[in-house]
Order: sequence, then structure tokens, then C-alpha cells
Amino acid sequence: MSTAPSPQAAEPAHASSWLAHFPITLFATIMGTTGLAIAWHKSAQVLSMPHGVGIGLSYAALALFVLLLLGYAAKVARYPGEFVAEFNHPVRISFFPAISISAILLSIALLHVQPGLSWALWWGGVALHLVFTLVIMSSWIHHTHYQIQHSTPAWFIPVVGNILVPIAGMTHGSPEISWFFFSVGLVFWIVLLTVMMNRFFFHPPVPAKLLPTLFILIAPPAVGFLSYLALDGGVVDNFARVLFYVALFTTFLLFYQLPQFRKVPFFMSWWAYSFPMAAITIASLTMGSKIGSGFLMGLGGALLALTTALIALLVVLTLKAIAAGKVFIPE
Repeated sequence: MSTAPSPQAAEPAHASSWLAHFPITLFATIMGTTGLAIAWHKSAQVLSMPHGVGIGLSYAALALFVLLLLGYAAKVARYPGEFVAEFNHPVRISFFPAISISAILLSIALLHVQPGLSWALWWGGVALHLVFTLVIMSSWIHHTHYQIQHSTPAWFIPVVGNILVPIAGMTHGSPEISWFFFSVGLVFWIVLLTVMMNRFFFHPPVPAKLLPTLFILIAPPAVGFLSYLALDGGVVDNFARVLFYVALFTTFLLFYQLPQFRKVPFFMSWWAYSFPMAAITIASLTMGSKIGSGFLMGLGGALLALTTALIALLVVLTLKAIAAGKVFIPE
């Protein structure tokens, strides 16, 4: 006597495979794309570049964000075990706050384009990011499976992402909320930077696949500079200079190591290049316009061109990897 197949058994193998292995790391594409949109918004203000580019990129990033949210929600509903395993992964857990950071970045990109939507994205992103910060930091404190080799610059994402909040927060929320998140992100940036330096100096090198995540080191001081300006009324004081020049030095340090990065074949981790590059672009354009530095304005323009080309390349390589079946696969 024949029996009817279960719904899961009836599902085509290829369909179950790609959805079960829908990677949380895909949300890094939103961070990079939205960062580029904000960089073009800034370039329109200080370099008289076309406003339409930043607006178009903002809406493209928003559409991609919705698409990825729906895809990951389907994974959670259909394959909760895969979701739990990914959330308990010592490296991948740090990429879950890319969801809330993407919402906060979109609120910045849409601040003057769709103020109401920006407000909703900011509040939703801030609330979710606070939850992620508390949960992930608690998992670090009460760890049962973390080892020093699990520490990568991706660890900055859950905690240091708090630094982003004031950029739109001074418009959408109270100054005290913005100062709260900025303070948390800034202090724990220093703590985690110490952990990272210990890992780099005294332990085996970061695996080649994760080498691009070193660029994440640029983001905290670059974003910190922008957030501090938002909190302090746009004044470039000595502390703002410290933040900016640390970001600039970190950029120079990583560019000096480009021969090492060029050896790494394409992985989705390459998207770790994108948002930090956008952040230092925005910071350079902002600093240059504030202090009247032609050098920094020129540097910001060059970084804008480089970041735009980089993200265009990443899009092409990602689409090729998806077509080749190299993205929605078991790690």
C-alpha cells in the first residue's frame, strides 16, 4: 500500500537546500549598498554630485532589505533548526545585528527622502539592535564554545554598531537615547579593539576566508566621528579629530596590506570591504568640507569612485557565485 509523501519529502531537493542554507551574512550587502547611498548623498552636498544617484541607491537598498528579510523569515519558519544552528555559530552570530544596522543605515539614507519611513526604520532598528547587543554580549560572557580563534573583526558588528544611532537619532529620538548608544559603542569599541589586537599579535592569523573582515576596523572610528559631530552640533573639536585620524590611519594601514588581500579568492566575506570603505568616504568628505581641506575633499572624491567601483564588482561577483551555486550551501 502506498503512502502519501510528507510535505517536506515532496519539496524538491534543490528548493529545500537553498532556503535551508540562506546565509545571514547576506545582510552585509545591505550595509555596503546603503553606506554607498549615504556617501553619494554626502557627495551631492559637498561635491555637487547628482542627487539622484544617492536616492536611487537608497531605494535599491530598501528593496533588497525587504527581499532578504522575507527570505530569512521563510528560512526561520521552514527550517528553525538551521536558524538556531546559525545563531549559535561562534562567528555567524555576529552577523545577525547586520539586520538592525541595515535598518538604522536605511533610516539615515532616507532621512530627507522619506522622513516617516526613516523614523519607523530608526526606531525599529534601534530596539532590535539593543536586543541583539544584550543577547550576544551575554553569550560571550557565559560562553561555552568560544575560543580566541573565533574572534574576528566581525565581533565589532553587534556592539560597535551602536555608534551609528545618533546620526539619524538626533532627528528622530532624544539626545539622551543617542548618547546612550554612542557611549556603549565607543567604550566597547576600545575593549574589543584590545581583544582583536591580542588575537592578531599573539595568535594564528585570521583564516584567508575572513581576511576581508579586517576592513571592519575602519568603521568604528569613521562612524564614531560622524556620530560625534551629530551629537556635538557639527563642531570639529579635538576629539572629533582623534576619531577621524584614527580611521584614516587604519585605512592607510589596510591599504598597505593590499597584496595580502589580493590573494584571497571571492567569498561573501568580501562584502566586509564595502561598508567600511563607504564610512571612510563619508568621513573624509565631511571632514574636508568642515575644515576646508582640499586634500581631504579630493581624497573623499577618490574614495567615492573606488567604493562605487568596488560595490559594483561585489554585486557582479555575488550574482556569479549565486548562479554557480556557491552561496546557498552548507558552510
